[in-house]
Amino acid sequence: MPMLNVQIMQGYNSAQKTDLLKKLTQSVIDGVQAPLASIRVVLQEVPHENVIVGGEIGHEMVMITVGLIHGRTDELKSSLIAAMAKAVESAIGVSTQNVRSILFDLPTTDVGVAGGLTAKAAGR
Repeated sequence: MPMLNVQIMQGYNSAQKTDLLKKLTQSVIDGVQAPLASIRVVLQEVPHENVIVGGEIGHEMVMITVGLIHGRTDELKSSLIAAMAKAVESAIGVSTQNVRSILFDLPTTDVGVAGGLTAKAAGR
């Protein structure tokens, strides 16, 4: 179920964005042992003038919001955060210092899965 919403600055080419999507997907597999079929990643590009970091308009950044079904250990979550930051740096060259991640643990009753069922109803 891991679902990632990834915000990056505009200006990367198609090959870089494809590489980022693939590396982030692999980081979820490696970080929390999620099955490939359950991973969703959405990439959003943000104009430089719509970002401010530390008072600087257009400062390089990547923000990743992740929804997870609850139950993963602190160690797995830490592993995921590190793996995603490395994936970003490797794919598009943004330093891990400029990557921020927010993880949300969601109860199985609050996650919809295939067939329009809650994760709980689907036995997860």
